[in-house]
Amino acid sequence: MRCVRFVGKDGQVRSGIVQQDDTVEVVRGEFWGDYEATGEICQLDQIGAYLPPVDPPNIFAIGLNYREHARETGAQLPNAPLIFIKATTSLNAHQGEIELPKPAPEEVDFEAELVVVIGKKAKCVSVDEAADYIFGYTCGNDVTARDCQKKIDKQWARAKSFDTFAPVGPMIETELNPTNLRIRSFLNGDCMQDSSTSDLIFGVFELVSYLSDNFTLRPGTLIFTGTPPGVGVARDPQVFLRSGDTIAVEVEGLGTLENRVVLE
Repeated sequence: MRCVRFVGKDGQVRSGIVQQDDTVEVVRGEFWGDYEATGEICQLDQIGAYLPPVDPPNIFAIGLNYREHARETGAQLPNAPLIFIKATTSLNAHQGEIELPKPAPEEVDFEAELVVVIGKKAKCVSVDEAADYIFGYTCGNDVTARDCQKKIDKQWARAKSFDTFAPVGPMIETELNPTNLRIRSFLNGDCMQDSSTSDLIFGVFELVSYLSDNFTLRPGTLIFTGTPPGVGVARDPQVFLRSGDTIAVEVEGLGTLENRVVLE
C-alpha cells in the first residue's frame, strides 16, 4: 500500500491510498488506524502540493550507520546505535524548499536515508517483534549544517534541526523488505551517493528494538536510519548545498524525494 498526504488544487488537505493506475483514493483517518474511504478519487497530477506523509510525534535519527560512511569520515564503527533527535519543526515535504539558514548558510550538507514509519506504540520490543510495529517506509534527507555540527556548536542538535532540514516523502510504502535496497542521492542530476541498505551496521529491526528500549515509539514516529558514503563534507573538494541547487533522494521501491535549495 502506498500512502500520500497532499493539498489538492482546491486548497484542502487530503490523505489517500495510491492505486495501481496512479489514482488516489481519498481516505479519512490515520493510515495505520481505522481509516475509511470517502469515495473521492483524485489523479496524482491533481496534487497541488505534497505534504509530509505523516505528522510525527518524534523524529529519531541514527548517525554513522553505514560501514563505508564511517570509513569515509575516519570514524570507528560504533558499538551501539548513535541516536540523535531532529526537531519536528524541521519537517519538510517532497518538492518543499530546503532553506539555507541565516545563522549558518555555508556548509549545509545532504544525507540520503531510508526512513522508518512506526505504526503502533512500541516499548521494549525484541528484534524479532520489531517488524510488527513498523507501518512502512519513506525516503528522507537528513540535511545538516556541518559548521554547526563540527566547529561552532560541536554537537548535533541545531545542526540537524533548522527549519526545513527533514524532508520526507513523497509517499509511504507498507510492503517493502528494507534489508537490501539501493539508495542514492543526486545533486543537480549528478549522483553523489550510491549504496545499499545491506551496508547498514545496525539493521532496521535492530534500530526499532534498540530505540524502543530507550523511548516509547508512538504511531507516526519517524526513524532516519543513517546515510551511506558520498556526503559533501567527506569529498575533496567538499561539496555543500547552494541556493538554486536541486537535491534528490532515491530509495529502491520508494520513488524519489526532490527538493530545491533556497536562501532563508
